[in-house]
Amino acid sequence: MATITGVRQDAALPRFAVRPVGAIALAAAAVLLAVSPWYGYHRDELYFRLLGEHPRLGYFDTPPLTPLVARVSTELFGDTVTALRVVPALLAGVLVILTACVTRELGGGRTAQILAATGIATGLFPLVAGHSLLTLTLDLPIWTAAILFILRALLRGDGRWWLAVGAVVGVAAYNRQLIVLLLVGVGAGLLLAGPRAPLRDPRLWLGALLALVIAAPNVIYQATHEWPQLQMAAALKIDEGDDNRVTFVPLQIVLVSWPLIPVMVGGWIRLWRDRLTRSLAIAYPLCCALVLYSGGRPDYVAGLLILLFSAGCEPAVAWLTGRPRRRVLLVAAVALGAVNNVVFALPIIPAGSLRGSPVAVANEVARESVGWPGFAAQVAAVVRALPDADRPRAVLLAANYGEAGALDRWAGEYGLPPVHSPHNDLYWWGPPPETARVAVVVGAPSSFLTGRFARCDQAASIDGMAGEEQGIPVTVCRDPVTSWRALWPELRHYS
Repeated sequence: MATITGVRQDAALPRFAVRPVGAIALAAAAVLLAVSPWYGYHRDELYFRLLGEHPRLGYFDTPPLTPLVARVSTELFGDTVTALRVVPALLAGVLVILTACVTRELGGGRTAQILAATGIATGLFPLVAGHSLLTLTLDLPIWTAAILFILRALLRGDGRWWLAVGAVVGVAAYNRQLIVLLLVGVGAGLLLAGPRAPLRDPRLWLGALLALVIAAPNVIYQATHEWPQLQMAAALKIDEGDDNRVTFVPLQIVLVSWPLIPVMVGGWIRLWRDRLTRSLAIAYPLCCALVLYSGGRPDYVAGLLILLFSAGCEPAVAWLTGRPRRRVLLVAAVALGAVNNVVFALPIIPAGSLRGSPVAVANEVARESVGWPGFAAQVAAVVRALPDADRPRAVLLAANYGEAGALDRWAGEYGLPPVHSPHNDLYWWGPPPETARVAVVVGAPSSFLTGRFARCDQAASIDGMAGEEQGIPVTVCRDPVTSWRALWPELRHYS
């Protein structure tokens, strides 16, 4: 176990609780796989599936790793929602194991490791990330692996682990560049509170070089495409920044499990009291401040919350020693959090009852995972109602990437025309051909279409959705007043 005065010897580590932690990880993955088809695709999954059909080194609003996972998943397991969720379920199991490893690295014995594994296996955002293919899905285990290797470098005094940190950071850049936030936080913590010896270790800088080498293709893509991730970050700050700041603190309380907040507070104190890990204690509030300033999402620091919980498990177990009543209290907190998180994170509420429920209000992933096949069928009905002469020159124009992804997913089943969208990366795929004189426009208000087409008539309103697509118009527009190429920049939007 680490001490304030020196580096811990490896022999001082508790044994890893292989069987119970492994069983918890397997159970978590199995449950997530079992419930994977109970709702349907989330809008981001439909988008990643669509991007995966066009593999590239990068996209305007996301690096290539998550779309690549979507492509590989559909190739290996089929074009279904469950196929997309095999990797998330497996990564949830990996996250459980990594979390227990972090607890062990901080001196946690068997009971503490089981507490860490159970808490994360039933944590709110770990369940959300394990249920759907999101960028968060890959971020959580990647961040936790990086934190584990940072702890090993600091606590064991073994600079070789900085090379492992560099390798993980390089891979992380292909999912989201947010891993830089962790490095900034830990680096500032080392400068402010020490120990500063790692900063003089050449292996730390070799690790940084390794990260740059691994991430170089993605960095080159960004540099040669006018840094689209920075443009996207600026757009998100304008679009969501104020809302993110309002919800930041409340979501910090619930991202893992609100009844276990005392464990996370204890984890922060444990990190702060140890000079070897104090930099990680500093990293959390510093990263929170940076995210708040930039208007980023509260889950951007979820990896550090997992660290705080992991660090708090051994102090929590010590608090229980010889006190049966306290043990009951902790078990009750874990159970209460698990029940709450399962209800809010997983598809427990019947899909038909989801709209307007507290779960739909609180969980965007749940409400945006219901109704997409019916959405595509309703658009297809509008297409079928077109006069025979219009169908060969018709295209679909989707206002956002979720709509575009859904229409692409069921295009073959319903015989839909080509799908175009001016939203995010799809804008760069180009406008419809000039031969397209009829556009079935999904999701755009009439005020947006007025003056851009000779005539527009609303043909339907989408029904049966639990999220933002409920009630949106489906409009048939004819004869754009200018060329599609000239019109396309007017339609572009990022969010």
